[in-house]
Amino acid sequence: IQEQEEKKIALELLETEQAYVSRLHLLDQIFYTELMKEAKNGKTVPEEVVKMIFSNISSIYQFHAKFFLPELQKRMEDWSCNPRIGDVIQKLAPFLKMYSEYIKNFDKAVELITVWSEKSPPFQELIADIQKRKVCANLTLQHHMLEPVQRIPRYELLLKDYVRKLPSESPDRDDAEKALEMIFMVAKHSNAAIAEMERLQNLWAVYQRLGLEDDIVDPSNELIKEGPIQKISTRNNSTSEKYLFLFNNMLLYCVPKVIQVGAEFQVHLRIDVDGMKVRELNDTQFPHTFLVSGKQRTLELQAR
Repeated sequence: IQEQEEKKIALELLETEQAYVSRLHLLDQIFYTELMKEAKNGKTVPEEVVKMIFSNISSIYQFHAKFFLPELQKRMEDWSCNPRIGDVIQKLAPFLKMYSEYIKNFDKAVELITVWSEKSPPFQELIADIQKRKVCANLTLQHHMLEPVQRIPRYELLLKDYVRKLPSESPDRDDAEKALEMIFMVAKHSNAAIAEMERLQNLWAVYQRLGLEDDIVDPSNELIKEGPIQKISTRNNSTSEKYLFLFNNMLLYCVPKVIQVGAEFQVHLRIDVDGMKVRELNDTQFPHTFLVSGKQRTLELQAR
């Protein structure tokens, strides 16, 4: 009975792979190819837009249709004399890293479809026309595009199940465990790629609020905290509204701009974190005050 269990999962892997390849065929050979053809004729949208929507779907399709699916099919035909899939999956796992490009691009792709469907009725009509075909099963282009995003987690689940059902003495034991570990790393790799992209987008948004000052824009910086602060002026015992951005390597002391054209803040001072000291003050007149002193200068600030 045991053997039946793992064979059942291996067969499910093969069957879902067959369905997945036909979904990729639809995306690459039908949607992408036809939209590209119309774009080339100058009838719908710029070619660049179609390329941006479909990212590297062609490579993904070729890989599954010409390599992974045939290998799996061959394995399942020989199952009775060679019951294993772990080695095949190990061979394929490194190629799955190309998914991170597709996954990173996914939100932007969906946004482009929406924007250009409004801008270009012929573009929208062509998509609607393809969606009406039987092969689309009444589902939208966006729905089909989600499939590659969900494929790697699916491999992970199936393989986990497969490893769990394998008897300890199975010849596929070592290979299957190694394959699972590799798939797990690829899934992590995709998530890390998405996280890094979000970090850079957020960073860029902060730089725009600061007016894109040359010496500040650096992709390796990390924003740790930001927020309003009161600057205490000891000369006339008053406070004025300022704003701080704390990065891993610098503290930016800014003034909010009254007229926000382009930038929201003007950077008044940059203090390097290297050598910077922060000391709490016990000031009865101004509670929650602290002193920031760095190589550049010292500031007396009051928090909320």
